[in-house]
Amino acid sequence: MTDPRTLAEHINRGLRDLVLMLRRASLGQPITTQQMAVLGSLEAGPRRMSDLAAEHGVRLPTMTRQIGRLLRDGLVVRGRNADDARVVTVELTPTGAERLLRARERRIDHLTERLMALSEDEREAIEAALPALAKLFADS
Repeated sequence: MTDPRTLAEHINRGLRDLVLMLRRASLGQPITTQQMAVLGSLEAGPRRMSDLAAEHGVRLPTMTRQIGRLLRDGLVVRGRNADDARVVTVELTPTGAERLLRARERRIDHLTERLMALSEDEREAIEAALPALAKLFADS
């Protein structure tokens, strides 16, 4: 049986390598990987700024700057909560959704190429691990 601490170290290293690979695949995109993550958080609909900051593990001023850049580029719009006008919300624009889709497609194409270089057994092992990984990352 694998020691949980050793497994955690391997997962941490693997995730770091995966994130760096995806960042390299995103070079030259009109949006950064951080912007892509924020836009992805807005796909389901408008979100409170404070909720976005908490989800991304940053302080509200940091998220406000990030949203400011997305707003400047026409990728999001700000709004107000109907129940509480003090609450600022953010929503994806059609242009933001389009940029997110293009960036995501580029990443998926890159991952597809990398997966094609693996054996069928290796791809099946990765696929078999996905439910456990989804459980591991749930509510994080």
